[in-house]
Amino acid sequence: MSNDANKSEGVAEQLGGKIKQGIGKLVGDDQMVAEGQAKEAKGEAREDAAKAGERAKGKLDEVVGAVKNRVGAIIDDEELQADGKATELDGEARQRSNR
Repeated sequence: MSNDANKSEGVAEQLGGKIKQGIGKLVGDDQMVAEGQAKEAKGEAREDAAKAGERAKGKLDEVVGAVKNRVGAIIDDEELQADGKATELDGEARQRSNR
């Protein structure tokens, strides 16, 4: 499963946990409240893990792009340099969007 799918599943699981907690509180079922809290926590962990994976991919893209950019500059290959800069910027954006 992709990180985006895991992130979405985590958010959905958190929502399900909150709903279960609310119903448990409404009907006075402490067991249901506890299960809802556990489900919400599991969803948060899943979302956080997916975001961490995306940040790692972003960092890798940033580093690879920086290397391509510098190599392109050294060998005077503007296309390689531009491709590297684009990859580097994409990696930085991926990291920012998954904080």
